[in-house]
Amino acid sequence: MSELFDTVWGWGEFLWSFQIVQIVLGIVALMVPLMLCVAYLTFAERKIIGYMQVRIGPNRVGFFGYKLWGLGQPIADAVKLMFKEIIIPTRANKLLFLMAPIISLATALAAWAVIPLNDFLGIADEVNAGLLFVLAITSLGVYGVIIAGWSSNSKYAFLGAMRSSAQIVAYEIAMGFALVGVLIAAGDLNLRTIVEAQQGSLGLLDWFWLPLLPLFVVYFISGVAETNRAPFDVAEGESEIVAGFHVDYSGMAFAVFFLAEYANMILIAALTAIMFAGGWYTPLPAAWVPDGILGSILGNGIQWFIIKTAFFLLFFLWFRATFPRYRYDQIMRLGWKVFIPITIVWLLVVAVMVLANVGPWFD
Repeated sequence: MSELFDTVWGWGEFLWSFQIVQIVLGIVALMVPLMLCVAYLTFAERKIIGYMQVRIGPNRVGFFGYKLWGLGQPIADAVKLMFKEIIIPTRANKLLFLMAPIISLATALAAWAVIPLNDFLGIADEVNAGLLFVLAITSLGVYGVIIAGWSSNSKYAFLGAMRSSAQIVAYEIAMGFALVGVLIAAGDLNLRTIVEAQQGSLGLLDWFWLPLLPLFVVYFISGVAETNRAPFDVAEGESEIVAGFHVDYSGMAFAVFFLAEYANMILIAALTAIMFAGGWYTPLPAAWVPDGILGSILGNGIQWFIIKTAFFLLFFLWFRATFPRYRYDQIMRLGWKVFIPITIVWLLVVAVMVLANVGPWFD
């Protein structure tokens, strides 16, 4: 009997360790490309904004003696920041000062655990409360900003942290109501199920962006505000508070904040693609998708999820190159007095459409 118990116990330990190894490999397989995307998003931003302003942008640093349009610039920036000294202010709280950027990056990366990349790829995308998990974990990112502003013991950093926290709270409510609209339309909190609810023969006309258009616009603009990107970058207002909550950060500590901001941008773009733009489904009607190799390229697949995410990321860069920074009172007014009433009204409209089975989305 003891031999049987030892055998069963041994197999149980083996399977448990195998599952852990499988999960770790899945995390590494997701995080490495994501970090590369974050690095090259900074490069894309500099190049795209450069072309918008009739400049060339970085075009000197390449690989192996070749310039290659400056593709080595993100690697050069990372190496430079690794060797720069991390200066900690004399009266700062050292532990919290160093923890703040880690909290910001960790919350940006943790949300990817429930993000489905296509109909079978994902780390823990079978979690039934995936939408709730994303909303909860991204809300924790504000703690990194507040801790950074307080622990620096600087009035400029603290003022930037207070601005940012008030802004995030204002737009978090509007984003939450927009997600409630998606929940009503899909009838499930699982992100894969939300994407599958947008499947149909009409292509992009089956996606939730059409019946939830006001919520789609509010969610995306609130996402821009949540990431403290222009024109909502009052937390980093260089002309007023000298770069805001991370004014005292340098070296890799500053780089981690930088990584967190761009990781959040990619996350918001990916969530917009999943909840409003059909995820990995093709925008073409089913009758337009041919057979064979061309059909596998134009049909449903992860390539469409990547293209849609890149499309929404382009708006982040376009906004920065185009719009001036909002005044702080204007930002608060937009969040509290415009976006929240719009989302509440449209939630009622969506509920009526679901009850009445209006259109192909709510059958």
